[in-house]
Amino acid sequence: MESTHGQTRSVKLWPPSHSTRLVLIERIVKNLTTPSILSRKYGLVSKEEAEEDAKQIESAAYVAAARLFEKDSESDGSSAVQIYAKESSKLMVEVVKRGPRPKNNQETIPEFATSDHVFDISGGRRAFIEAEEAKEILKPLKSPENKFTKICFSNRSFGLPAAHVVATILSSVKDQLTEVDLSDIVSRRPEPEAVQVMKMFSSALEGSELTYLNLSNNALGEKGVRAFGDLLKSQSNLVELHLMNAGISKDAAKAVCELIPSTNKLKILHFHHNMTGDEGAIAISEVVNRSPNLEDFRCSSSRVGSNGGVALAEALNNCTLMRKLDLRDNIFGPKPGVTLSQALSIHINLTELYLSYLNLENEGIIAIANALKDSDSSLEILELAGNNITSESANALATCITSKKRSLTKINLSENELKDEGAITIGKALEAEFGRLCIVDMSTNGIGNDGAVKLAKAVVGKPGFRLLNINVNFLSYKGVEEVKEIFKNVPRMLGPLDENDPQGTENGQNAIFNELDSKLKDL
Repeated sequence: MESTHGQTRSVKLWPPSHSTRLVLIERIVKNLTTPSILSRKYGLVSKEEAEEDAKQIESAAYVAAARLFEKDSESDGSSAVQIYAKESSKLMVEVVKRGPRPKNNQETIPEFATSDHVFDISGGRRAFIEAEEAKEILKPLKSPENKFTKICFSNRSFGLPAAHVVATILSSVKDQLTEVDLSDIVSRRPEPEAVQVMKMFSSALEGSELTYLNLSNNALGEKGVRAFGDLLKSQSNLVELHLMNAGISKDAAKAVCELIPSTNKLKILHFHHNMTGDEGAIAISEVVNRSPNLEDFRCSSSRVGSNGGVALAEALNNCTLMRKLDLRDNIFGPKPGVTLSQALSIHINLTELYLSYLNLENEGIIAIANALKDSDSSLEILELAGNNITSESANALATCITSKKRSLTKINLSENELKDEGAITIGKALEAEFGRLCIVDMSTNGIGNDGAVKLAKAVVGKPGFRLLNINVNFLSYKGVEEVKEIFKNVPRMLGPLDENDPQGTENGQNAIFNELDSKLKDL
């Protein structure tokens, strides 16, 4: 609290300023690129890779904290700041343990045309393309004998001079193209130039009959979406559209809804890591509603709240052919979960369902579990992590899991509060004969020895089973040894147990990241 002229006012710690978020990203980069015990074991991440990872880590942590703050916006935000720090630390540990990504030969650009029908210049390092270089690189497209039907210009940044060259060539081949990837084509260009480049590409391809279009990673916003307006409006045969990490705000989403023609052909529609929000999600729900043949829909990490979630869920009632649904990492709350359960009950083709980090709570999860139990779908992947669910949901989840025992390959219920009672109930369900089950993730659930042993005994003898993750729980040292003994003949099937807290308190992340937590808690 602060006192000003005799009056007391509270200090809001959330949300952090833009500069604070940038400082965190810099700190993450420093942590990821500093030699440590873990990096000596798993390998040190390069600075270029760390910068990319840091942005993703910060964004994911911010969304998690914002989701918490949304529930109690009258608070000072200290709890949200702690979640912001905790999630950042956890995700950093995951990146360090992942180690550096396998390196391709980044010094040379691989063959542009990977087959008779594919022209791809996306390999190698991200690079700016100049006009003369564009003329040289695109020579194969100018050949009268070329048979290219798919082009990929991703990972190359085009300025206006190069775009003039490209646009002329694209116009000459657009009638033979069916798949176009224009993701990440204006990286680090000033907005006015980027918009002009996008307009030129759009005009050049207007009237083509594409089945696949990828405009991801272009920081489109409404201006960018409308820059591609000529292209989008002319597409009536699209089967697959990607708009991921594309700055799709509510206004941009409305533009997408306005520009994409109604079509019965759209089967795959992917949004991810946007700032769509409720109003934007309502606009996208209109696109979904008029796409009855949609089979694969993704709208993850896009800041969608309860109203937008309900709109999307209602629209999905019209998509009876849905096979894969990914709505992860939004701020739905229970109501969209209940609404979504109605659609899931009729999605008989559903095989993959990703509903983690939606704050669905017991009410939403129970409705969804009951709908899945009664549906005829052959569900293979069920992800419900981070939904604030307790043992109250365990019976419904157990019944749902048992009903899909012939098809389930992966179950993820991590980062909830199922505790021993819930884990034992789930463990009993897993004792049934599952034909294909490979992975069960019950980490970070407040589970003690009894629940862990029950889960371990339930899965250890299953043919084809690969991994049980019960890390970051409350197993005692004795409990850890007991679980290891159960898996003594198949130790690779048991995930690490190094972050369990025998005291039953909140377990911190690896010590090398503790400083970050302590500093952020005092923001």
